[in-house]
Amino acid sequence: MTGVLALVGGGEWSDGCSFDGDLLEASGGAHVAVLPAGSAYEDPAALVARARSWFGGLGAEVLEIPVLMRPDAYAGEAVDVVRSASFIYLAGASPMHLRSVLKGTPVWDALVAAWRDGAVVAGSAAGADVLCDPMVDTRGGAFTVGLGLVEGLAVIPRANTWSHDKIHRTVALAPPALDVAEVPEATALLRAPDGTWSSAGVGDVIVHRGGAVVSVGDLRA
Repeated sequence: MTGVLALVGGGEWSDGCSFDGDLLEASGGAHVAVLPAGSAYEDPAALVARARSWFGGLGAEVLEIPVLMRPDAYAGEAVDVVRSASFIYLAGASPMHLRSVLKGTPVWDALVAAWRDGAVVAGSAAGADVLCDPMVDTRGGAFTVGLGLVEGLAVIPRANTWSHDKIHRTVALAPPALDVAEVPEATALLRAPDGTWSSAGVGDVIVHRGGAVVSVGDLRA
């Protein structure tokens, strides 16, 4: 079976993200490999520093995956770190950049292989968005191609910061078979190794399918 998957709406590594302790326990390790490529142009060092402070308080060490641009995702050292990690965390602000860095690269292949072997994979904001296929282009709310660790599901990260009209437009664009999940900040949509879904954190996850709202437990991805 796969490892746990956590799609976090944003506001990662902050009060309310109590699920991080559970993810760390599920990984069976004391290390978190953080890939900050989504914030390559927005002080990735500060992002990693926040992760170190947060997970340090949980008794874990953060390993930075030095992948910010596409050529970095071909480096053997980064591939080895990802492939051997028991907990991999993607974070940052730009899903489009994160997708362009990872798609079709050895680092992405290593992440998929690690997850299929039982590693925990978490993505927050851009990281959550890009792990799905399709993914939401957060600039305007339309759908585009994601990396597809899970298919048939799209998430709206930081949904609590979106207007009702913008959410409505995005949901209206979805084909009938596509599940679209609103995931607020400091909230996680969680997929267990057996494929069942749940949510955790401070907000409520709302799932849309074919013009109706369904329960998180009815997700099919």
